[in-house]
Amino acid sequence: MAHRQQRRPVVVLYERIVEAIQEGVYPPGSQLPTEPRLAADLEVSRPALREALILLQEDGVITVRRGVGRTVNQHPPRRGFEKLRPMEELLGAGQPVTTVRLAQTTEEPTDFSTQHLLLPARSRVRFWESLLEVDGTPCCLTQEWAATDETLAALVPSPAEALDGGQEPPSTMLRLLLEAGRGVQLKGSSTLVPTMLGRRRGEQLGRPADTPAVLVTQVVQAGRTPVLAAKYMLPTGAPALPVWQSR
Repeated sequence: MAHRQQRRPVVVLYERIVEAIQEGVYPPGSQLPTEPRLAADLEVSRPALREALILLQEDGVITVRRGVGRTVNQHPPRRGFEKLRPMEELLGAGQPVTTVRLAQTTEEPTDFSTQHLLLPARSRVRFWESLLEVDGTPCCLTQEWAATDETLAALVPSPAEALDGGQEPPSTMLRLLLEAGRGVQLKGSSTLVPTMLGRRRGEQLGRPADTPAVLVTQVVQAGRTPVLAAKYMLPTGAPALPVWQSR
């Protein structure tokens, strides 16, 4: 079995602290425990904790004041499109998101999937098309292509079992791969371009064909190997995708 690359412990620790803040363990405006106490609570070394705390300060999640300590900011930035997450989570922001499966097939590679997944000739690939509804309103049309089973095997021990079974409730392919490949270092690269829905996508989203939209194309890699290629069509009025930037 291929060696699985683990995420850096400091990155995992950073995300644990952010999740604890979001869950109210360390609410906005409160002070974090002292460094020795926090290291003991999280069962980590103080050097690793100190590095994670520096990153949290740089990203505006906490503020450090001499004589006061580390304070959780009142409005810490919400992790958004800069972190590899399923589109359901990005669009939800606390609201219910329903995934409606429109197509789940295997097909010959398209120009898009061949280019981004480096597919061999005469192969067949999984293709999923889904509609994401936020609080009952169609907000995103997703199209996803997976790499071959041979490629996915390094990420998911049994790709066919993970992807071809009936998912209840349905989800995007990216969500399943992220859950099945926990501990594997995954990264994504995306492009965003303005466009119009067009007739077919307009009908699927219940909008006029000339509705302005944003088309997001995304390629997810395990190491240097592409495992997923996707397109996301977001019409005007869809929830915003937060992008967290810091200096």
